[in-house]
Amino acid sequence: MRVLVSRRLTPKVEAALAAFETHYRESAAPMTLSECRAALAGFDAVVPTLGDAFGAEAFTGPIRARLLANFGVGVNHIDVVAARAAGVTVTNTPGAVTDATADIALTLLLMSARRAGEGERFLRAGHWQGWQPTQLLGQHVSGKSLGVIGMGRIGRAVARRAHFGFGMQVRFFNRSALPDPGLPARQVETLAEAMAADFVVVAVPGGAGNWHLIDRAALAAMPAHGHFINISRGDVVDEGALIAALEAGQIAGAGLDVYEHEPDVPARLIALENVTLLPHLGTAAEEVRDGMGLMVVANLVAFAAGQTLPNPV
Repeated sequence: MRVLVSRRLTPKVEAALAAFETHYRESAAPMTLSECRAALAGFDAVVPTLGDAFGAEAFTGPIRARLLANFGVGVNHIDVVAARAAGVTVTNTPGAVTDATADIALTLLLMSARRAGEGERFLRAGHWQGWQPTQLLGQHVSGKSLGVIGMGRIGRAVARRAHFGFGMQVRFFNRSALPDPGLPARQVETLAEAMAADFVVVAVPGGAGNWHLIDRAALAAMPAHGHFINISRGDVVDEGALIAALEAGQIAGAGLDVYEHEPDVPARLIALENVTLLPHLGTAAEEVRDGMGLMVVANLVAFAAGQTLPNPV
């Protein structure tokens, strides 16, 4: 089976992929539309990942491929309906990313609350002259309220860490009822109620259904001391509205691991001191990337054998 992998993967995963006739792109940039069309025409299976342009237009030419074995749980870069119509099955890697992504959410939450990024820049620039009682005062996290937007696997993992680790009072907004979230957490009826917490973490899937879910009105529901954390997908947030809220001091701070037009990050966002910016590190631990890759391999093996796919989308 001829397989194209859109980015280099960990040694353990590449060793497992040696079972196939595997080809790797050497570019770290997302696949362009023309590359996606060529991949669908020239390979039996493709392993895309974040940003690869498998929109509806990618499926308009000749298609040899019958599987897109996505490396990652999010598939908002793939038009799954168009893929199915073209006879191409899509799989992903759920579960493997949950704990690592939740860890990054708490990393960002703590960094934003305690102004850690700002403090490191301050020190590296040579401005620190020693401890002072009023220097870089941030906010306490323990015992504060947390609003979780999207109570799926990752949302629940964030809530567990926040409640049991920091005694945070968790409220969550979910489009479907969740009578038993498995931990002390209260479901609220509106997005605004969840946004009114001291800290907010967004953990919903990307895609058209959640595009700009967090808009100017949602941000306006946050208190002035609130901190906003996004570890979902960049286009879930109206980035312009968030920048305006941060610039105006409408909210105290933000921690972002994802961006609306990755890898482009607006200069206005970079210029702000009250925002922590990470380069999409949510799953960036070798054992996690191994786990994701081996789930991809399991989908490829099942596909090649004509067996039921472990992780169809």
